[in-house]
Amino acid sequence: MQETFSDLLEGADEETVRRYARAYIMMLLSTQLFGDKFGTCMHIRWLSYVASLEYMGRYSWGSTTLSWLYRCLCHMANKHVVKLTGPLQLL
Repeated sequence: MQETFSDLLEGADEETVRRYARAYIMMLLSTQLFGDKFGTCMHIRWLSYVASLEYMGRYSWGSTTLSWLYRCLCHMANKHVVKLTGPLQLL
């Protein structure tokens, strides 16, 4: 995804800019905030929030990220878990 959406050409139309913005936001969500153990996938639940860029500023991303971190820490309490996941940079 990073290779495909790394360079936006000058003079790109509005729809192309929106597409690149969605790709960047998805990459940010999947790697920094709501990533999996390997940092390569994002849960499908977050895609509906990226669909309309106009509403993204209305969501409470801080509390969402914090609750996701707590959820990941609860999963980590299982003795069979060997890799951590979640926004660990907040710790």
